[in-house]
Amino acid sequence: MAKPIDPPQLARRRWQSPGSVLKSGLNSWTIFVVVIALLIASPILFVLSSVFSNASDVWEHLATTVLTEYVFNSLWLMLGVAAGVLSIGVSTAWLVTMCRFPGDRLFEWLLLLPMAAPAYILAYTYTELLEYYGPVQTGLRDFFGWGSATDYWFPAIRSMGGAIAMLVLVLYPYVYLLARVAFLEQSVCTIEASRGLGCNPWRSFLVVALPLARPAITAGLALALMETLGDFGTVDYFSINTFTTGIYRTWLNMGERQAALQLSAVLMVFILWLVLLERWSRRQAKYYQVSSHYQQLPRYQLGIGRSLLAIIACTIPVLLGFLLPSGLLLQMSIANFAETIDRDFWSLANHSLVLAMITAFLGIAIAAIMAYGLRLQSNLLMRSCVQIAAMGYAIPGTVIAVGTLIPVGNLDNFLDRWFDTGLLFSGTIVMLIFAYLVRFLAVSFSTVDSSLSKIRPSFDDAASSFGCSPLATLLKVHMPIMIPGLLTAAMLVFVDVMKELPATLVIRPFNFDTLAIRVYQYASDERLAEAAAPALAIILVGIVPVLLLSQRIARSRRSEQIY
Repeated sequence: MAKPIDPPQLARRRWQSPGSVLKSGLNSWTIFVVVIALLIASPILFVLSSVFSNASDVWEHLATTVLTEYVFNSLWLMLGVAAGVLSIGVSTAWLVTMCRFPGDRLFEWLLLLPMAAPAYILAYTYTELLEYYGPVQTGLRDFFGWGSATDYWFPAIRSMGGAIAMLVLVLYPYVYLLARVAFLEQSVCTIEASRGLGCNPWRSFLVVALPLARPAITAGLALALMETLGDFGTVDYFSINTFTTGIYRTWLNMGERQAALQLSAVLMVFILWLVLLERWSRRQAKYYQVSSHYQQLPRYQLGIGRSLLAIIACTIPVLLGFLLPSGLLLQMSIANFAETIDRDFWSLANHSLVLAMITAFLGIAIAAIMAYGLRLQSNLLMRSCVQIAAMGYAIPGTVIAVGTLIPVGNLDNFLDRWFDTGLLFSGTIVMLIFAYLVRFLAVSFSTVDSSLSKIRPSFDDAASSFGCSPLATLLKVHMPIMIPGLLTAAMLVFVDVMKELPATLVIRPFNFDTLAIRVYQYASDERLAEAAAPALAIILVGIVPVLLLSQRIARSRRSEQIY
């Protein structure tokens, strides 16, 4: 019996029908996609290539003095964040998905809100709240009559534990989101079978639900750990030496490009390991359900005591990760309204908005070209180039900044030497937007590719029969259908650019600051009250995609139940 051909493969075969014009169009499209993908991937490939370069004296000095500290601090951060995001993300996902208690539907989307707040903003806010001069310790001294810090003990917020807590509060939604989706997709028969065998809710969770959801949980954990390794603002503010702070200091303070590049390459080893872990977990997720998948999942009705515990367990991460810091920022913004909401604030907001809008537009355009190229010809070369180009989201902003500035600087010097052009690209907005594209193209590509894969191949066949070229088909047929996916991708990239700190800090043009940069500068100068309004603006922008994501999950589940 002949092997059946899947619809995308059939569409590609039809596009490759005889005709010199069509073949020429496909070949040109393939070359165009490969060139764009390699251009986007060039900073990553440049950093990886530094592994084979000769070690400099500065690198040998770093390797013998601080490299061990960078490695151990990064490992401690990863272990602490892993324990925190797993415990909070998995437990809350199970509670809101499989248990009935007052407010369970409300917590489904409330638990996603901490995704809107960058970890460095929480670090600044909780420092203002918990330091010696903050309202918490001041209130404790007034209440108990303590005279100074020697009269009592209070945990230090600027510590490894404090950095882990800040990162856990904003990164647990990665695990929560994927774990909740995995629990929603589990078969009703499986849950009912565990109940029939006498499993209580706790045992059913441990023996049945958790093993089935393990691939999704592992993928969420890998994403959270990638963000942990890429964090700069939190660890820099808390004076914790990690790879990201080491790369920044080696580059700007010591002026050693080669040593910064080699530090970036070592960090890339950690990142690549996490990427492989995430890809492996995705492959392991290929298990199958047999029936009743689209029925309403049986949910456990909790008693009064357990309902109270469930409410507390779901309230604490939302309160600490979003409501409390946002409320404090709002209070400080109102109290210092005249000093913070001024002409300078609107100028910074304009810079951030312009950068975010341009990057979002270019991001969805490039993502659409690459995704459509894969739809037309999904050969090994195309897949490899696109996958490498889409790795940027896993790479820290400091690494991308180093991988961008060094080759571009060399190109500028070459052009200036031969044509006396001066610096054409270095220190310009063009390079900053390019770094954003390298960093966030994966966000737009995954969303656009998902939307494009839902379009039937017969549309391509019909357009081809009317003589449309691949470009005309993409613009006139696919783009109108993909508008919701394109808008979602643009919004996600927009928000990520608004929050990005390390790449902006290194690459931005002189005297061209953004809201994120101003928050970092004010916080570094201990002017947290003036940093409140820009920080609050970043959080408010980040809420929009979080709410839309929660609404999309709920709508998807309702449509499955109807089906």
